[in-house]
Amino acid sequence: MEDEQIQHRMDLYNTKHEVLNQEELNEIAPRRKIAKPSRWNRLRSRFRCSKATARSFLLRYVPVLKWLPRYPAKEWILGDLISGISVGIVQLPQGLAYALLAGLPPVFGLYTSFYPVFIYFLLGTSRHISVGTFAVVCVMIGSVTESLAPNENFMHALNSTAVDAAARDHRRVELAIALAFLVGLFQIALGLIQFGFVVTYLSDPVISGYTTASAVHVLVSQLKYLFGIRLSQKTQPFSLIHTIINLCSKMTQTNIGTLVTSIVAITVLLLMKYLNELLSGWLFIPIPIELIMLIVSTGISYGVGLYEKYEIEPVGDIPVGLQVPMLPNFSHFSDIVGNAFAIAVVGYAITISLGKVFASKHGYKVDSNQELIAIGFSNFIGSFFQSFAISASVSRSLLQESTGGNSQVASAIASCVIFVIILRAGELFEDLPKAILASIVVVNLKGMFKQFSEVRVLWKTNKIDLLVWTVTFIATILLNMDIGLIVSIGFSLLTIVIRTQLSNYSVLGKIDDLSIYRDVTHYHKAKEITGIKIFHSSSTIFFANAELYTEALKQKCGVDVERLIEKKRKAIKKLKKKQQKANKKAQKDKQQTEELTGRDNVGFDGLELGSVPKEREEEKERDMQEGTIITVPGHGKIEDTAAKCTLQSLGLYKPDFHSLILDFTAVNFVDTVCVKVLGKIFKDFAEIEVEVYLAGCSETVMTGLEEGNFFTDSISRSHVFSSVHDAVTYLTMEQDQISMMNVQRGPDTRL
Repeated sequence: MEDEQIQHRMDLYNTKHEVLNQEELNEIAPRRKIAKPSRWNRLRSRFRCSKATARSFLLRYVPVLKWLPRYPAKEWILGDLISGISVGIVQLPQGLAYALLAGLPPVFGLYTSFYPVFIYFLLGTSRHISVGTFAVVCVMIGSVTESLAPNENFMHALNSTAVDAAARDHRRVELAIALAFLVGLFQIALGLIQFGFVVTYLSDPVISGYTTASAVHVLVSQLKYLFGIRLSQKTQPFSLIHTIINLCSKMTQTNIGTLVTSIVAITVLLLMKYLNELLSGWLFIPIPIELIMLIVSTGISYGVGLYEKYEIEPVGDIPVGLQVPMLPNFSHFSDIVGNAFAIAVVGYAITISLGKVFASKHGYKVDSNQELIAIGFSNFIGSFFQSFAISASVSRSLLQESTGGNSQVASAIASCVIFVIILRAGELFEDLPKAILASIVVVNLKGMFKQFSEVRVLWKTNKIDLLVWTVTFIATILLNMDIGLIVSIGFSLLTIVIRTQLSNYSVLGKIDDLSIYRDVTHYHKAKEITGIKIFHSSSTIFFANAELYTEALKQKCGVDVERLIEKKRKAIKKLKKKQQKANKKAQKDKQQTEELTGRDNVGFDGLELGSVPKEREEEKERDMQEGTIITVPGHGKIEDTAAKCTLQSLGLYKPDFHSLILDFTAVNFVDTVCVKVLGKIFKDFAEIEVEVYLAGCSETVMTGLEEGNFFTDSISRSHVFSSVHDAVTYLTMEQDQISMMNVQRGPDTRL
């Protein structure tokens, strides 16, 4: 019954079409040559100044001019207002806390939460992400500031245990500003040269493993504030292990008051965040527990005098108002240029990843290059106003979307909230304990630590991605974040090379009477076609795997091509020697005959001894190929005889297939090595009497073959077909025609 249904469907959808090879197709539908404009014309058209060009330029690089005039205020303004206020409330404590993570005074976190956010509102293309301070980027900045400006370099001359905090913070701010300046320049330059695709080299396992390891770095860096221990930070390889050992050695110096404050704050924050998740369907906006924690703890610290009584260190001076713009210190550039590039790539990768997630969810498009320019200008301009490098924040972006945010108007409102706090309310938090900010940072790492669950998922789905995740995590933990990123990307690219070298090679067979071909080892209904071998590779063939492709081809065909060619050449060489020996003997006999008969006897002039009558030439030639006779004295060249020899006439093994089809449907491009390897395959298999054909070549592959001078007199475009089925149909028809001709010719009955 099932077979009848399949046959019925075949009858319904069976369509016949003419089978054409590439040479015939080019005659019917020749490819059109597209004339490309010269480089000068392209440059001139790009930089041509006109009103339309200027308008297009502004709309492209300043997207707010395009979408803001069409902003649906009635539908979106309420959601953006609520979302903006909610994000601004959360951004206040996170800005203060993440500045501490970057090794800077907390007020600079407020500056970073205002200037860059407003710049992104003007230039960004994502409607839902919230940019500003983010833990991963902040810990990378902190590794730079604390390594280049450690506490040991700012000890008071009179008191070797006291640190000149003002001088230290000034140097660290200079480093952070210079870092943001360079990060912005790198991102703008990469965006202008359309280098947004660089993020594709940061796969999901790399980003996940890297951010998880970064969360461990963040946690360790905050332990000194949670325990109230003075500890210097290092950034060289294995510095994390050094910090943990150093922390354990100073555990006896723990400030009990700071530790109790941290435990209470973390417990309350975790409970309230759990309550927010539990009541998410009932609450219009989440309870701003972080802001409440700031206000309550600041009030308790001021009222009780935690610093005076228990030596719980407060945030300290928070100046009111905006700072005067200043240029970065260019002398620091040589020390931080490598870190700046790493931060630029990581910050952009996080931003574009989040942007694409929300764009896919809400049905709009994010321009990756414009995002690079937007985040770059946010960092570049923000650096003049004492802001450090930024990226998108996962927690705030989720909050902005979940509370009804529809556009970057919500981010503009959030930056206005921070602006008001900078102008009027910043000084109110001077008594806020640093342990509270560290607790906020640690609790916000919960989402990153949840990424450990991906290990179990990757174990079940993809072992190579699991290996990439593990190597990324371990490298970032041990080698620090900058070197760890380089190692992670390098290893990820290495796995790509290994995957291409470990391609899946298979012999295809036809499934019943369908025009579908599958691996004969995995599909029991897929049967090889008599006399035709179809070879398939699952990846592109290029210099790294071309040799493996050739070896797999010969193995799957079951023929030792080199050995068979060697045997054939030896047999031909042996045959040539026999022919030469026979010719010499015939020549000698002829001379002896001439000496006996004499040259003056005209009766023998028309007779040549050893000759064969003309009507028996075909029989003679066939006998010589079969090895019945070796030579024909006085007629034929040795090279012609050798060229007509076949494997069968030489008594050698002949492959059980006459045609080999190379399935190129999975091949994306060909390089010079691939072209050379293909030429050798065609030549070698032709020598063992097997014709080779290509099937499923894309336009890019055909262009590469033509530019590589692959097609010659012996290898024409008639060896290329559009599909495997076309090649099989053509070869089957050709063999049927040969069989019919042999039948019509009949047996040789000549005497």
